[in-house]
Parts: sequence; structure tokens; C-alpha cells
Amino acid sequence: MRSTAFSSTTFFAEAKRIARYFAVGGVAACVDIGLFMFFAQYMGLPYLRVSAASFVAATLVNYLLSIRFVFVSGQRFRRRWEVALVFLVSAIGLALNQAILAFGVESLKLSLLFSKLAATGVVFFWNYFARRVFVFGAVRA
Repeated sequence: MRSTAFSSTTFFAEAKRIARYFAVGGVAACVDIGLFMFFAQYMGLPYLRVSAASFVAATLVNYLLSIRFVFVSGQRFRRRWEVALVFLVSAIGLALNQAILAFGVESLKLSLLFSKLAATGVVFFWNYFARRVFVFGAVRA
């Protein structure tokens, strides 16, 4: 049976990692939402295309900040494979993002901003847990 101290220590360590990822994700979300709103709302470009492009830019920012502050890079896979896996996980995140965004805008008639915020929130959790489990494994203490 696990000791209570071990369980609470593990819980708090994971909570700290999630907090760091939340900060990193916040920066990436600002890039994603900022680019999205500028090009879709203010420039009038097609919102799903803009969303895909801004998502990819934010994924790159997120990866670079994540390997600096959250995850240990290169421990499980060579850098080339690691980047490929991050973008594979992110491709699933992009599909979720696009589906939630389109559903919010087209079916629920929500604003672009509210729909994008909802999509970003859902994808945040997918990205953290998928990267934690499938890509990096090791995290910074």
C-alpha cells in the first residue's frame, strides 16, 4: 500500500508541472488567439484556415517553451522524433480545436472569440496529458 506522504508528494509535484505548463500554455494561447482574432475577426479571412495556421504557430511556441520549463527533451526520443510526435499529438489537438470551433460558430452561433476560447481550453488538457504520456515521459522537477 502506498504511503500518504508519497501520494501527496506525487500529487503536488504533478500540480506544479501542470502550473508550469499552464503558464507556457498561456503564452502559446495568446499567440494562437491573438493571431486568430487579428486575421479572422479584423482581416476577415476564413476562420477555420486562420485557426489552423495560428494553432501551428502556437504549437511551435508551446514546444520551445515546454522543453525549457516543463518537460525534459531528448530523453525518450531523438529530437527529430520528439518534434514529430509533438506535432502528431498536436494534429489531434488541431482536429479537436477545429471541430469545437466550427460547432461553436456554426451550430451554437457563438462568437469567434468565445468559440476559440472554448476550443483552446479543451485542447490545452489534451496536449498536456498526451505530451506527458506519449512524448516526453520525463518532466522537470
